[in-house]
Amino acid sequence: MALSDPLVLTVNGVAKSMPRVSTQGLKSTYQNSDESFSELVSHEPSGNNRTRTLVSATQRKIVTDPLTAANDFDFARIQIIFDRPQYGFTEAEIQQLAAALFAQVDATFIAKLLGKQS
Repeated sequence: MALSDPLVLTVNGVAKSMPRVSTQGLKSTYQNSDESFSELVSHEPSGNNRTRTLVSATQRKIVTDPLTAANDFDFARIQIIFDRPQYGFTEAEIQQLAAALFAQVDATFIAKLLGKQS
């Protein structure tokens, strides 16, 4: 079953509509029209009866190298990986664990991560 198309990623209060631009098996890529935002969703077996689900959001923009003043594209990417066994955990248990982690990762927590706290 496919996700809704387009996906909408709201960044700084601005909705970015990203239609599906490719699908290969259990992997789909979504991208906005100027290619500045994209999302990747994939599912793959990872051995020992496990499945890895990846959700990745990427922002691409032109940046200036402070040493050479040259402009080039660069990107920032945030990824969420669900690594789970095919049996032994219910879907509800995985959802509860994900909800707990997402609740913990607020703006204060992210600032600490970006400050390299661990």
